[in-house]
Amino acid sequence: YQLREEDFRGARLAQHDKELKGCNDVLSLTAPFIVQDIHRKYLAAGSDIIETNTFNAKRISMADYGLADECREINLAAAKIARECADEFSTPEKPRFVAGSIGPTNRTFLSEEGKAKSEQFAAALHQAYKEQILALADGGVDLLLIETIFDTENARIAIEEARKTAPHIPLMLSFSVSTPDGHNMLGQD
Repeated sequence: YQLREEDFRGARLAQHDKELKGCNDVLSLTAPFIVQDIHRKYLAAGSDIIETNTFNAKRISMADYGLADECREINLAAAKIARECADEFSTPEKPRFVAGSIGPTNRTFLSEEGKAKSEQFAAALHQAYKEQILALADGGVDLLLIETIFDTENARIAIEEARKTAPHIPLMLSFSVSTPDGHNMLGQD
């Protein structure tokens, strides 16, 4: 799509004070037609499941872009866009499903030194995942996908929040393995 800074901003965030280029999640608000086009291409190619455009859409990660307060709206919009596209392509013989994408944050427990900082970070993670999961559920996802797990403690909190916040929604996990012996990049198995 050859997106430029102004494409990420759209009219809605034209005066935003931080650079947004590369913040793909915000496109669900500022350029939903692009997100729809991508979903439709996957569905037309035969995909049974599409993911919401919400990999980074939680307060902790979006704070870098000055968009922490927009997280619920981003997740809700992304879920509704994906739901609309999946419904458009669904048939009784071939239903299509929406996975609410819950990626890792841009911080890990290893970067939070000291018990007080770790406890504070855990509380922030719980709140961030809860907000994201509620919005994805409200937007009509069929399942939640906690993906690209590279910090098992972050993932544990995401799983806890998914089970507590939306226990009726099936849960899938994707773990990133980077060594032949099954460990991730932080050495966790």
